[in-house]
Amino acid sequence: MIRILFVCHGNICRSPMAEYVMKDMVHKRGIEGRFEIASAATSREEIANPVYPPARRMLSKHGIDCCGHHARQMTRGDYDRYDYIIGMDRENLRNICRIAGSDPMGKVSLLLDHTARSGQEVADPWYTGNFEETWQDVWDGCTGLLAEMEG
Repeated sequence: MIRILFVCHGNICRSPMAEYVMKDMVHKRGIEGRFEIASAATSREEIANPVYPPARRMLSKHGIDCCGHHARQMTRGDYDRYDYIIGMDRENLRNICRIAGSDPMGKVSLLLDHTARSGQEVADPWYTGNFEETWQDVWDGCTGLLAEMEG
């Protein structure tokens, strides 16, 4: 079982988009049984809130359902549970390592590190309002991450 945790600040836009995109990708390949995929926040600001409506609409536009998602905060125990902990931006990475204590096993990376755009951050639509750009970043990152795992 490969366990992946996607993480952003509030767990209502980028990380749930990545969670549900990746779940859709592995489902379409018929390999969902090999994966546990989830998402979490580094903050407590949005705990228990659903996916932000524009993010939900973007997923729906691509035929992906995120119904039932509720934001949760990452815990120290998540570091031990998950094989990959994928942040959306550098601030997420700092906060992930703060929550986990450090990253001694090298589990933490940026989503776009799994693409030709390594080192770049997933656009935050909370500030940009551009959910299409975020969708493309998430799609590219999940595609690259899955290709690494399959290859």
